[in-house]
Amino acid sequence: MKKGIMIVIVIFILVITFYSIYSSSAEANEKLLYQEWERSQMLNLKEDEVGILIELNEKTLYVLKGNKVLKTYTIASGKSETPSPIGEWTIIEKASWGGGFGARWLGLNVPWGRYGIHGTNKPGSIGWNVSHGCIRMRNEDVKELFDLVTLNTRVVIRGGPYGAFGNGFRTLVPGDRGQDVMVVQRKLKELGYYQGNIDGIYGIGMEYALNQWQKEKNLPISNKITTDLYKKLGIQLFD
Repeated sequence: MKKGIMIVIVIFILVITFYSIYSSSAEANEKLLYQEWERSQMLNLKEDEVGILIELNEKTLYVLKGNKVLKTYTIASGKSETPSPIGEWTIIEKASWGGGFGARWLGLNVPWGRYGIHGTNKPGSIGWNVSHGCIRMRNEDVKELFDLVTLNTRVVIRGGPYGAFGNGFRTLVPGDRGQDVMVVQRKLKELGYYQGNIDGIYGIGMEYALNQWQKEKNLPISNKITTDLYKKLGIQLFD
């Protein structure tokens, strides 16, 4: 009798254990599928279209085809003082330069400077914020990527939950460059103050437009764009 009860208990424990493992595995698989779908939505690719998503915080480059992830690679990105260009770009150049650019170069159409995805002669730097803004890859990885993409392949670079603002507002001063500068330029143009190009470079024209807006709003004249000034311009962070 006792032996029969023990067998029932053991079977019960095994069933519960198996169910727990199966549930955890199914939940993990469902989460991975959702993450894959979410990444594909950022690029909104056609079924047979290839695109690249770069998550700076994860130090990961994803190659997608349609709504499927084909490849993932670990990367290095820009230092805090020379950040990688957040935004949506396209590949406009493919080359093999060698030297510090490693085995391959994929140039991007970033308007405020020359940025790209390339190899490196410093493989130990992969996984860190160490570049002047470019995306570094191991040479064997960038060779593989080079063959997977074509000119005009779309590349989305994300650096946090706030789109063009990455992990939040940064204080902008003349000389700064970036997607956040482009947002301010667009806003000042929309308000009728900025007449220059939307190029992501905080230059004299943008400073003049900002000062004119400040003057008409009876605000202190300053070339610094702080969190308070973003809000006064009507620019908000959206997660």
